[in-house]
Amino acid sequence: MKHRNTVTDFSPSAVDPSVDATAFIHPLAAVIGNVTIGKKVMVSPFASIRGDEGQPLFIGDHSNVQDGVIIHALETEIDGKVVEKNCVTVKGKHYAVYVDEKVSLAHQVQIHGPAFVGNNTFVGMKSLVFKSQIAPRCVIEPGCIIMGVTVAEGRYVPAGTVLKNQKDADALPLIDENYPMKDMNKGVIHVNVALADGYNRDGMQ
Repeated sequence: MKHRNTVTDFSPSAVDPSVDATAFIHPLAAVIGNVTIGKKVMVSPFASIRGDEGQPLFIGDHSNVQDGVIIHALETEIDGKVVEKNCVTVKGKHYAVYVDEKVSLAHQVQIHGPAFVGNNTFVGMKSLVFKSQIAPRCVIEPGCIIMGVTVAEGRYVPAGTVLKNQKDADALPLIDENYPMKDMNKGVIHVNVALADGYNRDGMQ
């Protein structure tokens, strides 16, 4: 389901989502308001991508938003004034949530803006990313809580970690050849791009 947001003091314009023709939005998913979804993105059942409070939300090419994922954000504008603390800046433009290319958001992940997730990153099942920036080529293992920190490029966050201070974030282990999940995101991306292509080819609505 895709539809425009309602007008409020924090959302002054009614905007329809912009979804690339090669992306697939399952009929049981919701994409609302100021949202941009790129090429060959797979949005699975019961996902909610809601650009009606913090906005805009951006999902890059070849990324996937799996079953039960929620993407939402704190308000980025009130009475015509930008709320800077609730924004992330990418290429000179403000976003509430920016999910880059080839990112996997596994089942029941929550990305709550302000948040940035860099390209080729895997975010594991039931993890929360809030007021944080995740650099490219990271792995967030299942069940993590990441709040108020920046995770550097090529790091992994062990399953179940509660990460709330930058010192701990800076000490995260590097992904190396011995890390068992180092190549997993490639397979997840392949599967979900193929699913988006297939469902579009089959005409599923």
